[in-house]
Amino acid sequence: MITDTHTHLYSEQFNDDRDEMMTRAKEAGVSRFFIPAIDSSHSKSMFELEKNYPNDVFLMMGLHPTSVKENYKEELAHVKEWIDKRDFYAIGEIGIDLYWDKTFLPQQQEAFKIQIQWAKEKKLPIAIHCREAFDEIFEVLESEKDDDLYGIFHCFTGTLEQAHKAISYNMKLGIGGVVTFKNGKIDKFLHKIDLKHIVLETDAPYLAPTPYRGKRNESSYIEKVVGKLVDIYGLSFQEIAEITTQNSKQIFGV
Repeated sequence: MITDTHTHLYSEQFNDDRDEMMTRAKEAGVSRFFIPAIDSSHSKSMFELEKNYPNDVFLMMGLHPTSVKENYKEELAHVKEWIDKRDFYAIGEIGIDLYWDKTFLPQQQEAFKIQIQWAKEKKLPIAIHCREAFDEIFEVLESEKDDDLYGIFHCFTGTLEQAHKAISYNMKLGIGGVVTFKNGKIDKFLHKIDLKHIVLETDAPYLAPTPYRGKRNESSYIEKVVGKLVDIYGLSFQEIAEITTQNSKQIFGV
């Protein structure tokens, strides 16, 4: 059993072959798909995905940092309405992204902090999106650090020092296609991180692993990520799959 802890299967990029894509993933051994939210414009398609694959997908709810704009309070109200209305498996993906636009940094920080507090109130994990914002992310996590703060540092691309710091906040490291990139860097030190701190992800349809880099990613390609971790940790494919799935169960409780 392999668990994809972060995959946008409701993306329009899968509209023409979603069933086939899901079949390929299951044939590759992927049996659990955790689905992060982006904003209110994607909610309908996310719930439709759950309706069509009720035994396979596990939904999160949250406001993605790149969707934090002038109307962020309305978007946060949408998140709050839904997490009060029904169960989700995490609050995410949330965080700070300074790669595309720094204009709304204060609002991103506020939205991140508010959603962390909601997660703690609901006893839920968080899925963190961080792009060119490690210092800003860690500042918020430090202010919210307690026994109820835990989750996954999605698509971890930091340094060894930043990996240890993320782990210190009760975060697992989400490892995906970047670990297979020649310039990905994390493959150089990942062996120094105990596998108990690692979960697998694809971030499909984004960040396809080598040899598919630059193409549409899909959950079946997680095999390439497992294969790279086999090389890094010197364990069997099955051991990597079992340990990382067990780690995901500790986070999501399912």
